Amino acid sequence: MNTDAREQTVNLGAGPSMLPTDVLLEASQGIIDYEGTGIGVTELSHRSSTFKNLLTQAENDLRALLDIPSDYAVLFLQGGGTEQFSATLLNMLAAHAAKHQGQGGAPPVDYVVSGAWSSKAYKEACRLYGPVRQVVDMRKNIRDASQPIPAPSAWNLSSVDENPAMLYYCDNETIDGSEFPQDFIHQLPEEYRQRVPIVADCSSNILSRPIDIRTHAVVYFGAQKNIGPSGVTIVVVRRDLVVDPDAVHTSYFPRIPTTLVYKNAVDNGSLYNTPPIFPIYVSGLVFKKLRKEGGVTRAQELAQAKSKLVYDMLEQHPSVFQANVAHAHFRSKMNLTFRILDANTGEPSDAEEARFVKLCEEHKVVQVKGHRSVGGIRLSLYNALTLEMAQKVVSLMQQFVKA
Repeated sequence: MNTDAREQTVNLGAGPSMLPTDVLLEASQGIIDYEGTGIGVTELSHRSSTFKNLLTQAENDLRALLDIPSDYAVLFLQGGGTEQFSATLLNMLAAHAAKHQGQGGAPPVDYVVSGAWSSKAYKEACRLYGPVRQVVDMRKNIRDASQPIPAPSAWNLSSVDENPAMLYYCDNETIDGSEFPQDFIHQLPEEYRQRVPIVADCSSNILSRPIDIRTHAVVYFGAQKNIGPSGVTIVVVRRDLVVDPDAVHTSYFPRIPTTLVYKNAVDNGSLYNTPPIFPIYVSGLVFKKLRKEGGVTRAQELAQAKSKLVYDMLEQHPSVFQANVAHAHFRSKMNLTFRILDANTGEPSDAEEARFVKLCEEHKVVQVKGHRSVGGIRLSLYNALTLEMAQKVVSLMQQFVKA
């Protein structure tokens, strides 16, 4: 198969993102004939031992990459990260009700708003449930260097005496270009951290750095950033929080749709209904490749190196580039967002940004425009993007500065 055009193209799409070429070549063969079975992987029965072995291997490799302990279940689901806005809330409410026997009334749920996706999750929670608390909205702080980022100790957290059902946050905001420092969870008040289930959306930075699974109740992520094609969403959930919601009798949360009930997925090994076979297959190939190449530790080293190239360029040319995230320690290593300034006014310029996009396209560097809701430029440096590709992008930034 001729991959010349592909090898010359740098795809900086935020999702679906680029995938390793060697993985796609293997997957293309698997579509025709999976491991000599004479059957394409998309034609396998999800009830067959062949697919179950594939699924088991993918789970085992992911467990090794993220150091997932045995008291956590790994679920391969559909619906995207957006569906987990509802599923995490409803399942954590069910777990809370089961633990407290439905007594004490409706518990609060706490939400950290740090960008577009956590804001959407918060709005969905408000649509489904009553006592939802926005404990902090740091969107303006993140963009304004004069406003410090509120520390967790300053958040308006629910009292542990209220028995909150969960705390929700988005680890990396794909649109806004912000990412929580790795140690932020441990800055939460210790009693709160010990007693309140913590839920994390890690869709756009999973496998790019370690995450302490044991401090979380649920960690979920859509595949289409660092893992595989869109279509599968992976949920890592602590087993003691997986309950039968229909066995819990309380009035403060609605019935959960069948396919959103974690217990159904756990009891059926992610095969409650037909799973997204091809995205799971490709994800498994990516897990295997990452393990061979040094795991998450190596991925983190590369993410730091690639992002440093770009952020150094922004810092060196403040009259040309302006990072969207003013606080350096909150800048994403995966989604790097910035504006390009007008040389005369010093203000963000759509015309200059269009000129940069055109320059990139002329050199086969594609999908660099920022999300339509915020504009500007967004460079998504996911795991599949090599250091050499990042260097090419930075050379174009340098060329743009000189021009």
